[in-house]
Amino acid sequence: MFRRERPIPLRGSAAALCNNLSVLQLPTRNLTHFGVVHGPSTQLLSAAPEGVPLAQRQLYAKQAAGVSPPLITQVHWCILPFRVLLVLTSHRGIQMYESDGSVMVYWHALNSGDASPVHAVFARGIAACGHFICVGTWSGRVLVFDIPVKGPNIALCEELGGHQTPVTDIAVEPAQGQDCVADMVTADDSGLLCVWRSGPEFKLLTSIPGFGVPCPSVQLWQGIIAAGYGNGQVRLYEASTGALHVQINAHARAICALDLAPEAGKLLSASEDTFVHIWKLSRNPESDNIEEESKARISAEIALSCRSSPSPGPPVATDSERTVVCGAQGGQE
Repeated sequence: MFRRERPIPLRGSAAALCNNLSVLQLPTRNLTHFGVVHGPSTQLLSAAPEGVPLAQRQLYAKQAAGVSPPLITQVHWCILPFRVLLVLTSHRGIQMYESDGSVMVYWHALNSGDASPVHAVFARGIAACGHFICVGTWSGRVLVFDIPVKGPNIALCEELGGHQTPVTDIAVEPAQGQDCVADMVTADDSGLLCVWRSGPEFKLLTSIPGFGVPCPSVQLWQGIIAAGYGNGQVRLYEASTGALHVQINAHARAICALDLAPEAGKLLSASEDTFVHIWKLSRNPESDNIEEESKARISAEIALSCRSSPSPGPPVATDSERTVVCGAQGGQE
């Protein structure tokens, strides 16, 4: 069971965006960094284990002279094998910073030349895959950036097709050197899921059709895709074949975010219905199916996102009322 711990106040409310929370834990410094989007700015917050905020910083989307600042769509810390970068996406481009947000090391402007006048231009969906950082776009294409060990010599090396509507989220899982293993999945506004194998050239392995409902958030665990949908459902698919394992009517309203604690096999789901649910996932060795069990739920004002902690750490969620809500094991729901 989990109980609500002391909330961490933010300077401003969190924007009503899906996946609007990123967490970077620094055990050696006994600190946790939180990143939350608010309009044209991103709030970066450092906090001690007991929830006491230590420092806050704001980063802004890059803007052209004489125009209003573009809105930020997502913030995410990308943990690469050799460095950690903070990535911001907006309606104008993609910004990459050193992990503390102190120095911007790369800027990629979005090309709006092929965009329809009635469609907004933006980037959304961020994930680190090996030494690559993948970012989704409004056009449905996924941009793949090759990240060097250090320095600003970041290069756009590939653009992945497969989606016809805007990308919503990207999830990855280390392939651990296995060939032909799916290690990345991308989702879009139509509910379509594309399953990829990373490498010097990314390969599309299979596509899982949508059913007319957006898929705002997706996760990948032991070859299983967990997808959260706008109708409140969580669906679990086999990544290699696209076969549906489980369909859960998890929430009364649209799901805003999913996250995984891989070692514990726990799936978190946050929704517009103001709840964060915690599900226990496990493979059945006899039938190779997925068993799900609702473990706990944490009430919030409007649950915009959630993030798990390394096992057995507590979950973290953002709501719309200027707080980061932390859970702790023990006590009552």
